[in-house]
Amino acid sequence: MTVSLDRAADITAAARSALGTVQDPELAEPLTDLGFVSRCSVSPDGEATVRLRLPTYFCAPNFAFLMVADAHDAVAAVPGVRRVDVRLEDHFSAEAINRGVAQRSGFAASFTGEATDELDELRANFLRKAVLAGTDRVCRAMVSAGADPQRLVEHRLGDAPEGTDKERLRERRRELDLPCDDDTPLLVDPESGAAVGADHSKMYLARARLTRTGQEANAGMCRGMLQARYPQTPQEE
Repeated sequence: MTVSLDRAADITAAARSALGTVQDPELAEPLTDLGFVSRCSVSPDGEATVRLRLPTYFCAPNFAFLMVADAHDAVAAVPGVRRVDVRLEDHFSAEAINRGVAQRSGFAASFTGEATDELDELRANFLRKAVLAGTDRVCRAMVSAGADPQRLVEHRLGDAPEGTDKERLRERRRELDLPCDDDTPLLVDPESGAAVGADHSKMYLARARLTRTGQEANAGMCRGMLQARYPQTPQEE
């Protein structure tokens, strides 16, 4: 079945929006914001074509596999998309990753003899770091608004300022099955979900700040390397 060009354009826009929900697992930022999506289009017969690129030829294949697989799932879920062709380009493991994602064979099977485990625990570890970094972002906003940094441990998630940072933190906590309602503690252990006690809050907040600054430094470095690698195509084509 084919659709009109206007309808195809609408589906393409929806596919691009869906890619905006896919994050670099380490940097915890959308692939679209990082410039990793070089092409996204949907034909009138419903075939989505997505091309991804990374800052270097040697980016870790496990990270790359997660991004390609997540991009495939996000675009495949868009109404009107009938087939999905997502490919990573200019990467030393692109062939294995693209084939594995297309065949839904998993990471270990895509790298037989080189990988033995799937990536669930790796993904969870990155989500825990995203919770820490996200907590620091909302806490910094609260302190800037006048909150006492010594009493952040007494606050609930609902006390954080409304906005993207708060909702991203809520979503990361939800993905890990951590407490994420407004009446749950602002500071929670990213592994157990337990409320952080007053005795441990200072160390917890220092760890959260260190995690955030590390993520932001890595994201800046990746953007710079991507720009150097693709100087003529800084945005999606």
